[in-house]
Amino acid sequence: MDEVGKDGYFGERVAATYDESTAEMSEPGAVDPVVDLLAGLARGGRALELGVGTGRIALPLAARGVPVHGIDLSEAMVARLREKPGGDAIGVTIGDFATARVDGSFSVAYLVFNTIMNLTTQEAQVACFRNVAEHLAPGGCFLIEVMIPELRKLPPGQHIVPFHVGATRWGFDTYEVATQTMSSHHLQIAEDGRATYTPMPFRYVWPAELDLMARLAGLRLRDRWEGWAREPFTNDSPRHVSVWEKPTA
Repeated sequence: MDEVGKDGYFGERVAATYDESTAEMSEPGAVDPVVDLLAGLARGGRALELGVGTGRIALPLAARGVPVHGIDLSEAMVARLREKPGGDAIGVTIGDFATARVDGSFSVAYLVFNTIMNLTTQEAQVACFRNVAEHLAPGGCFLIEVMIPELRKLPPGQHIVPFHVGATRWGFDTYEVATQTMSSHHLQIAEDGRATYTPMPFRYVWPAELDLMARLAGLRLRDRWEGWAREPFTNDSPRHVSVWEKPTA
């Protein structure tokens, strides 16, 4: 089991295989719509990525001509970013993105791939919105991509939802509805037959709750879609991409 150290749950062992485990999401077909939307929101200004990680979005966004600064708690993940072409051009602040401060203002800040749920308390999530609002220039936008909790898949008495079942890898989520918390559990079998088990805690959050957090931070909802192609958000949407805006006056 991973020990939680200064890098949080994204220490050296997770960082070493992170790009491999997310390879499908790094394909141009998955990344280009994200970068297109973020570059449009940046409007020629700076972008702030919370949880910049190994640079899956930051690097192609910077290559599009958008200056990107990242915040991340994990030095191990950022070390992978630094090893990549263009990685040295991404400024990174090591710290908790709910509270870490960066000099200057930004036209857009963003959290993708459920990263808001890495903040495991409501207080931390509220603090994140306030921190972002302080970094945004007037008219700037805060974008979050996050899943819709899969509670409708849970019959009475069940609290486990599998999300991957394969020959060498299993993954499942466990939900605690009373506390609005969940954990993702990853079991990987290596070629030598040894197994590694990595649990990661999250706090799931509903769209309406995020809207309230935004209001508390002085932001207002601008857009909400199901995905990066800007599909309509519906009752059956498995996730949402939401954009809140900082008023100009």
